[in-house]
Order: sequence, then structure tokens, then C-alpha cells
Amino acid sequence: MSNKRPKRIGITCKGRSEDLAVVLQLVAALEDQISIVLDETTAAKLQREGTRIADMDVDLLVCVGGDGTILRALHAVKSTTPVLGINTGAIGFLAEVQPEASVTTLTSLLQGFEVGPRERLAVHIAGKAETMPYAMNEVVAITSRPGKLLHFAILIDNEELERLRADGVIFATPTGSTAYAMSAGGPIVDPGVNAAIIVPIAPFKLSARPTVVDIESKISFQLLEEKAAELVIDGQYYRAIRKEERITITRGEPAFFVKLGDKHLLKLRHKLRVEDERVVG
Repeated sequence: MSNKRPKRIGITCKGRSEDLAVVLQLVAALEDQISIVLDETTAAKLQREGTRIADMDVDLLVCVGGDGTILRALHAVKSTTPVLGINTGAIGFLAEVQPEASVTTLTSLLQGFEVGPRERLAVHIAGKAETMPYAMNEVVAITSRPGKLLHFAILIDNEELERLRADGVIFATPTGSTAYAMSAGGPIVDPGVNAAIIVPIAPFKLSARPTVVDIESKISFQLLEEKAAELVIDGQYYRAIRKEERITITRGEPAFFVKLGDKHLLKLRHKLRVEDERVVG
């Protein structure tokens, strides 16, 4: 998907000194060429005026920090706003740009850029109208009391897939397949695949295995016993859940990221530090 030249860009950051230093570099290099909008927290630390991310009317949102910074921004920004991550975090799967290349990259994007969609999941609780953020990485149903298993059922398009006793279950997007789902033993799925991944967390059942389903499926989760449990979206949004509440997970509105080249496999190798095995003689 192509995009016209941006007229306004938004910038948000985690707020650490190293993040603010990158923001200051970007503002100094770009503010004479384009209108820049800072989020309220960042602006306050730089003694400038700011705007809530949810109220930003920008053509591009730049997130300076780690994946958590990007996930928080995606929960607030308009769904159609493209996002670009500048990685000052530990791993940064969602961040495409290193700080030393940030000014050069943003300057080039002022001439125009392409964006690509990434699948997200929508979460609903049957019979309730409350709004929850789309999941960029995963939706997790998990015990609130470590050492106490949940007993639950998973259904696909209203047909029961599995009944389990486990610490919980992860429902991940392809983008999120390299996050919590991977740590729990799930497969790595290319972001271009239209799928959702279901990964039990420490199941008390030898036959329980990760499952990949069509992204268009309606996935349901329901507790079969009343136990203390929580619903967690992208590690940012938390909500207690009860036995009578059926959780439904469906395809959500996509998020849009600036495309800087198709480097997914290269990024996997670098971020996960997958190295060839060497025999030491």
C-alpha cells in the first residue's frame, strides 16, 4: 500500500533519557521541514506542548523505545495511522530502525513511504458492550494464582477444540508468534500468513499442542470452573474474568507499519541470535 508524503508526524517515547535524546535529535532535524506533534508525556519532559496519542491527527506515528512502547501506542492511536518504531529497547521485533539511523530514515520518509498491514485480534465478552483494545501480539487467559490450574474449553466456530487444565492459553497473531507464544512452545509464523495461533501454557495433558487456525475463525474461551483468572492483551491491558463470561476472539482491524524492505527472516536471525552450530575441537 502506498502513501502520500506526510504533512504531520507524531512522536512518542518511553521517557527514558536515551529515548528523549533521540526525540530531540528528530525534532531538531525535522521541525523546519514538517509539523511535529509530541505526545503529552514526552512533551512535558521536553517542556513543550503535547497532544494525547488518541487525539493525534498525523500521517505517521514514530515510537521511540521498545516493543512495549509501540504496543501501548497502537492501543491508543487511530487504526489507520501508520507506525514506525525506533528501537532503544532490548529486542525490538516491531521496531525497524536503530537510533543512529533515525534522522536519515525519517528524512527520507518525508518524500513518501509505503505501509503494510499486520493482523490484529479483536476481543469481546459475550453479552457485554465494553471496548477492549485490539491485540497486536496476543490475547492471554491466565491464572491469577500461580500454582492453581485453570479448567477451560476452547471452541473454534462453536465446535469444541479442546478441554484443558493448564496455567492458561495464548491466542497470538503471526506478528506475536515470536513473543510470548514462542516462549510457551508455539510455532514461528510469518506475518504474511492469515492465521491465529493457539498455545496452551503448561497444560496438564500430554496431547495438548499448539494449533494454527484461519484468522477468520471465531475462537472462544470459557472457564469450566470458577477460578481466579485474568485476560491480558499485549501485556498492557488486564481484566479479571469469571466462569460465566465467554471470551470471543475474532479478526480485528489491522495495524499499519511503515515498510522499509522485507527483512523478516533476517530480523528473526538477528533478534533471536540463531547461529550456526560449531563443533569445538
